[in-house]
Amino acid sequence: MAGKSYRRVLLKLSGETLSGTTQSGIDPGALGFLVSEIADARKACKEIGIVLGGGNIFRGIRASGYSIEKKTGDYMGMLATIINGLALRDALRSKGIGAEILSSVDMAPIAEGYSPAKASEFLDAGKVVIFAGGTGHPFFTTDTAAALRALEIGAEILMKATKVDGVFSADPVKDKKAKKYDTLFYDEVISKKLSVMDLTAVALARDNGLPIRVFDFFRKGSLKKALLKEKIGSIVKGG
Repeated sequence: MAGKSYRRVLLKLSGETLSGTTQSGIDPGALGFLVSEIADARKACKEIGIVLGGGNIFRGIRASGYSIEKKTGDYMGMLATIINGLALRDALRSKGIGAEILSSVDMAPIAEGYSPAKASEFLDAGKVVIFAGGTGHPFFTTDTAAALRALEIGAEILMKATKVDGVFSADPVKDKKAKKYDTLFYDEVISKKLSVMDLTAVALARDNGLPIRVFDFFRKGSLKKALLKEKIGSIVKGG
């Protein structure tokens, strides 16, 4: 067992976390697994912020395939993150876990507007805070939104949930010889264009000294282990 856990963290989850085996939409089993992992993780850390992607519903990057303008596609993706956020909030509340959703785009009365002060107020009260709507602007990914929100709320680390156990030199599913990196520096990720997060998010983390832990979220109990500072996945930090 590692030492003392983090006090405040930001967890970045892809929208596909909610789709399960259905490949799209929200799968009840996948949502239930996510809630159970968060509930267990809160035994180690009470102040958890979450940024959810919206790719299980609509990915802005696919907009051109529908003859939709890129900017419009990104706005549609923002709406998808709000749908996911509402689902997660209510699923957490159904298990007795306090949760709030804050939106970067005006969605009253569906979701309260985001501000760093309001987010910290909820986190201080021990509530899970779900940040929806991305950055509120097109042309930015939810990865960048996650790095931005982590910095704004004073998170000690950004937790990037994936389907593989860390950062690899290539896709480990396709390349069995892919090398896993236990520790990486920000500039290595950027120069090698490794699939960690959007490079804008990595640069933002680098410029502000925000460490990033990349880990396999789908191994039961892995989130709690990451919050307890156990050595799982990969860590991206300064040199």
